[in-house]
Amino acid sequence: MIRIGHGYDVHRLVEGRNLILGGVLVPYEFGLLGHSDADVLTHAVMDALLGAAALGDIGKHFPDTDPAYKGADSLKLLDHVMRLLEDKGWTVGNVDATIVAQKPKLAAYLPEMKTNLAQHMNVDPEQVNVKATTEEKLGFTGTGEGMAVHAVALLTSK
Repeated sequence: MIRIGHGYDVHRLVEGRNLILGGVLVPYEFGLLGHSDADVLTHAVMDALLGAAALGDIGKHFPDTDPAYKGADSLKLLDHVMRLLEDKGWTVGNVDATIVAQKPKLAAYLPEMKTNLAQHMNVDPEQVNVKATTEEKLGFTGTGEGMAVHAVALLTSK
């Protein structure tokens, strides 16, 4: 059996926070606001994986009202999601994610993001694709107010 899931996440850009995407610290004057490390890329990937397995979303598993997740490393949360998938008999076929951000330029950081996600999903990096795009200065991502990520995941049963 195969299943496909879609994940979407968005966070506001603010001063005084690190910008972490796919576990990579990206040098930038702003970071993403959130209860955890606000890694919008990893959050969207987790939601795609959970959605494909019909296991809810990250809000269900890691509520922002729980102090245990304050400042949490999202890649460690991804490790937990992978254990849930394994317990249900799912393996990752592939993941494709698109970061939507006007700035900063992300091309140089995409390979490391891809590698980090693949390692934490226990798959070959060839099964993971991460890309970035702008919205031509339109909307909240185009004006630099925030970042968004769309992700899709394919799961196969063991």
